[in-house]
Amino acid sequence: MTTSATAQHSIPLDDGRQIAVDVTGPDDGVAVLFAHVAPGSRRFDPDPAATAAAGVRLITMDRPGYGGSAQLPAGVLPTVALFADDCAAVLEHLGVQAAAVTGWSAGGRVAMALAARRPELVRSVALIGTPAPDEEVAWIGEEEKQMIAALPTDPASALETLEQMLAPMTGDPAAGLGMLGAGTADEAALSDGDLRTSLQTMLTEAFAQGPAGLAADLMSYTVLPWGFDSRAVGAPVRCWYGAVDAVVGPEHGRWWADQVADGTLTVVSAAGHLLVRPVWSEVLRWSTAAT
Repeated sequence: MTTSATAQHSIPLDDGRQIAVDVTGPDDGVAVLFAHVAPGSRRFDPDPAATAAAGVRLITMDRPGYGGSAQLPAGVLPTVALFADDCAAVLEHLGVQAAAVTGWSAGGRVAMALAARRPELVRSVALIGTPAPDEEVAWIGEEEKQMIAALPTDPASALETLEQMLAPMTGDPAAGLGMLGAGTADEAALSDGDLRTSLQTMLTEAFAQGPAGLAADLMSYTVLPWGFDSRAVGAPVRCWYGAVDAVVGPEHGRWWADQVADGTLTVVSAAGHLLVRPVWSEVLRWSTAAT
């Protein structure tokens, strides 16, 4: 398998935090920012061979509390908008004028928030299995809703409680894999040993600081306002969704596509939530061609 050398960065933000960033590929390649799933980390390239063949400059980064990125300071709440602003700061630090932005699952919200809040930095948005708001297209399970309802009303206390609830799973890679996909299609995808190993590497890094990153992600989209209007996205948006995704079906992609002026939905037959690898070549072709 052909791969490019990866440059590792620790990028400082104005609030004193550091963001861990990996950059792979030629400096003059089209910049592609990939926002990871939850739980997830920067240590995941959906398909390294396809990335290398496309000649892109792939940028991956840890959201706060994941991998090598600092947790948020006390009193600062995790929001999708804040995560998007971190992405903008990273792109500016790297000298990227405009990136093709891609998000898998939870990362898609961050990609859309970045396009809405900093449109000058985004040339296109690719969403891969990203859930719509639960009030628009229901998807959050009853067990998770009960957990959310049991959280303290104070957001800071709720975040601490959520971390305590999630702590037992952070040392169990199998539990993490279970959060990334469910159903027979995803079981079949995990029979690809290389994909399974790549996901486990991603999860090991994701939980390097325990449950902090995952708790922040869950808070950002289940408890707190997202902080952006998807209808403000002017860049072209294309959505890839698995036809047999047991949690986030194509109706979620239709909702996102309908929010924007230039939105397209692609439904991938026989694919579940782990469709990120089989669609990656097509995602890169579209992303680098979109204007």
